[in-house]
Amino acid sequence: MDLILDPSSWALLALIGLIAGFIDAVAGGGGLLSIPALLTMGVPPHMALATNKLAACFGSSMAAYTYYKQRLFSPSLWYHTFIATFIGAVIGTFIVSIIDNQWLEKWLPLIIIAIAIYTLFQPNAMGCKNCEIPVKPKSKFKQWLQGLPLGFYDGFAGPGIGAFWTVTSTGMHKLPLLYSLGLARAMTFTSNLTSLIIFLIMGQVHLAIGLAMGVCMMIGSYIGAHSAIKFGLPFIRPIFVTMILLIAAQLAWSAWA
Repeated sequence: MDLILDPSSWALLALIGLIAGFIDAVAGGGGLLSIPALLTMGVPPHMALATNKLAACFGSSMAAYTYYKQRLFSPSLWYHTFIATFIGAVIGTFIVSIIDNQWLEKWLPLIIIAIAIYTLFQPNAMGCKNCEIPVKPKSKFKQWLQGLPLGFYDGFAGPGIGAFWTVTSTGMHKLPLLYSLGLARAMTFTSNLTSLIIFLIMGQVHLAIGLAMGVCMMIGSYIGAHSAIKFGLPFIRPIFVTMILLIAAQLAWSAWA
């Protein structure tokens, strides 16, 4: 697809990528900002999802590496989660790729709105009681129960997936916040990369936009991950979700009006 963007559009996408990467590393949910931005730029829904996967791979890999270097994530403890997430992402990506484009155009904004509302009113992940620093593998059943549906959702759509990983990791595994963020970033990188490979094979990725946003997301993720480790930023989500609700509402109005 030939999509011509003017310099101001490129600058806006770069800024959104930077902010989305920062938010994704801190709390998860950067896709709630980046996907609506791509849609408003005229990128078709399937290509918007695919292109966002390319950009998100940059951000999630940087954040995952940062948490890993700080010993806030141990890959050997989450072997089954990796496998479950991979399988779920493959299934979700194939399903979304065969859905009618008009159907996706109408329903994607509503999905984004629903996820944003859930994220706004979810229990505070920082309020975990009896949290435990992981030193041995968690329940295989819980790893599959978490990884398979979340991998599927990230392959199918993805907005808000980082927040879902953070909240469910705290709830199911009793992980402290930073350890939940480390697991979230590693698993979203797994599902992002899996979906990206499939979308690339199908030729649905806009490489120029994805790479440009990806570099900015990587910078934002680096800043965000270090900020989260040092400070924690629980105040960012209400402001963020309010903004996304406004964007998604406008997209829904355009699609359904």
